[in-house]
Amino acid sequence: MIENEQIVSKIVEGIQERKGKKIVVVDLNKLKEAPSCYFIICEGDSNVHVNAIAMSIEEWVQKEIKVKPYATDGFVNCEWIAMDYGQIIVHVFQRHTREFYDIEHLWADAKMLKLKDMN
Repeated sequence: MIENEQIVSKIVEGIQERKGKKIVVVDLNKLKEAPSCYFIICEGDSNVHVNAIAMSIEEWVQKEIKVKPYATDGFVNCEWIAMDYGQIIVHVFQRHTREFYDIEHLWADAKMLKLKDMN
């Protein structure tokens, strides 16, 4: 059985493959009312970039560990794409949409790992 941490790692690699920015892994495991175990949040510069990041995640995770998302949404306008990997939810935003919703602050009491951008 594939562990959540393995899936998180491969999702992050998929994001980095397309130069996704400001990656944050939010560990919700210790919170009682959390909707999942992890949120992974990142951003792209345009709708094309957001789409490319999300497609990279889906392809990378499928290729590396044979896991597909249960559902995806947001590919129509690519402002905010959500990907459901069961206990892991991925949010790929355009910068202005991420700033508007500011979902990191909704879970400010969770453990957050902020990753450096790839050049």
